[in-house]
Amino acid sequence: MSDKAYALFEEQQALRGIDIAAVKAKLKAIKVETPSWGYGDSGTRFKVYQQTGVPRNPFEKFEDAAQVHKLTGICPSVAIHIPWDKVDDYAKLKQHASDLGVSIGAVNPNLFQEDDYIFGSVTNSNAAIRRKATDHLLECVDIAKTVGSDVLSLWFADGSNYPGQVDIRARKTWMYESLKEMYNAMSPSMRMLIEYKFYEPAFYHTDLADWGMAFNLANKLGPQAEVLVDTGHHPQGTNIEHIVTYLLDENKLGGFHFNSRKYGDDDLIVGSVNPYELFLIFYQIIDAANDKNPQIRQAADNIAYMIDQSHNIERKIPAMLRSVLNVQTQYAKALLINLEEVRAAQENQDVLGAEDAVRKAFEFDVTPLLQAVREEIGVPVDPMKAYLASGYDEKINARGKGGASW
Repeated sequence: MSDKAYALFEEQQALRGIDIAAVKAKLKAIKVETPSWGYGDSGTRFKVYQQTGVPRNPFEKFEDAAQVHKLTGICPSVAIHIPWDKVDDYAKLKQHASDLGVSIGAVNPNLFQEDDYIFGSVTNSNAAIRRKATDHLLECVDIAKTVGSDVLSLWFADGSNYPGQVDIRARKTWMYESLKEMYNAMSPSMRMLIEYKFYEPAFYHTDLADWGMAFNLANKLGPQAEVLVDTGHHPQGTNIEHIVTYLLDENKLGGFHFNSRKYGDDDLIVGSVNPYELFLIFYQIIDAANDKNPQIRQAADNIAYMIDQSHNIERKIPAMLRSVLNVQTQYAKALLINLEEVRAAQENQDVLGAEDAVRKAFEFDVTPLLQAVREEIGVPVDPMKAYLASGYDEKINARGKGGASW
């Protein structure tokens, strides 16, 4: 890192009224969870592509995830997906993760890949299939208790393709009943994060189609249920930062599945298509973290930042590193917003002044800042370069093809 470049950067920010020490502390505190499935083979609706060196089991997935944490210092937990990551001994998997310097994070049930679920899981008109789906949710609660996870992340593919195909109101009731049973089985420290998606794989209606439905369901279930915002799960042009702000104000924003999209739920590398959107999301969170209301501040500090994406043509670990680094970059830029300047412009109804106060933080090159923070926490100043030079990518090629896949 260039000491001269950092000194100039620090001086620039001091002149703007930015407390660099506080910014550094925030950058060191943020944690980004990576998903086990992001290290396995994945693809499109047409084909799953096999790559050399992909993990063959959950234990190897954690080994790869540990590399991302080792190089960034901000990815200490790994989400698991059941049954993709099903093992005979979860205590053994937990110990393996600990030995690698990481932990098991959110537990994600899978209710969309069995033939029984062709017409829905917890919303299926067949009571026996609803029972099977609910039992799987309860199984995941037990797994979370075993591995010490306090987050259960739920996404349902349930929906219909044609008008009249299903009784939508009945399905709403069945979903609540199933999730209430799961909610009642959770320990007091656990949180249920409810995800939503407006279409795909269902094309006429989806049982949890938007944030309002997820919010309503979370409210009915209780304080341990919150909304999970997947940045790819919205129609074109949706103001995601507005949704984030609303949920924060209601103390119901549980977490994120970060990825990037161009057309549909593309699951691209985070920040690769619209980095300004990610920056604006963090702006709203940082603004809430500085609110006078302690409940709002607590809500902003209790967000689970998770990545959920499908690296179908990229090498898995470098793609994950790029996503994590992009999150870190946009968070750093958002921390450079002078909130007092923004508020003064808002109070004076200075439209362009307020917009400028936000945008100019985005335009800073935060490389000197991030390099300084990485030096201070003892990780490489350039994690991607360090990974490519580490030899790990060549080492895992010995696994061959035919690794774990969804």
